[in-house]
Amino acid sequence: MQKRPTERQASIVETVRADGFRTIEDLADRFQVTAQTIRRDVNALCEEGLLRRRHGGVEPALEHENIAYRARKVLHVNEKRKIAAQVARHIPDGASLFFSIGTTPELVASALLQHRSLRIFTNNLNVAYVAATNDSFDVTLIGGRLRNRDRDVLGPEVEAFFNSYKVDYGIFGVGGIDPDGSLLDFDEHEVRARSAILANSRQNYLVADHTKFGRNAVVRGGNISQVTAFFTNTAPPDAMSAMIHKSGVELHVPEPDAEFPTFYVPEDH
Repeated sequence: MQKRPTERQASIVETVRADGFRTIEDLADRFQVTAQTIRRDVNALCEEGLLRRRHGGVEPALEHENIAYRARKVLHVNEKRKIAAQVARHIPDGASLFFSIGTTPELVASALLQHRSLRIFTNNLNVAYVAATNDSFDVTLIGGRLRNRDRDVLGPEVEAFFNSYKVDYGIFGVGGIDPDGSLLDFDEHEVRARSAILANSRQNYLVADHTKFGRNAVVRGGNISQVTAFFTNTAPPDAMSAMIHKSGVELHVPEPDAEFPTFYVPEDH
């Protein structure tokens, strides 16, 4: 797709992921549109790698690699906004921060736009774009080869970049969190960059929504017990919660009826 998925398309993805399989007719009834409209949506989502065709309908795509950034931006966006708003409450004006790649770190950057005089270091072009809209922020973006699909920079130079500084807070996401607490991603360079953030931040904030619990990603790097705090939108599974509590990691989950201020999110870029 040339554009990121529509809200209906994002809802189709979430419906299919929850059920495992849905027929075209089921989806047409669910969203009160014609089967032809659903087929167009499904075709676009399959081209994006979000879904996979199966006889008579559609099923979730195999997750051997992460889905495109512009597609991830609309998935579970309300949950990610709640996470971002929680994080913003813990960051003081004048702080220095690392930001990793990912859609949730980008939303954290948006939630921080009411702050003043933050110093931000990142390999995430989207975060840099958002942060630059606040004139009081000092933004440092690593140079290097850009991954067009994800709008970020990865490689040895990124690890050296993060190793060159010591900051107050590291903000990062993950591809998945294994039941044993292992932090997982889809690329070795993503893991190495995250490891450099962990090593050079006084406090490390993991930001990940509930879909990352038990999600399969093949590259392991670090453990949830190593972070200062974990910000998510719903309580993790019992075994993971016990591990988090035992290791002394702060767990931040909003109350079901908690209200959060809305914040400005720049248009897609």
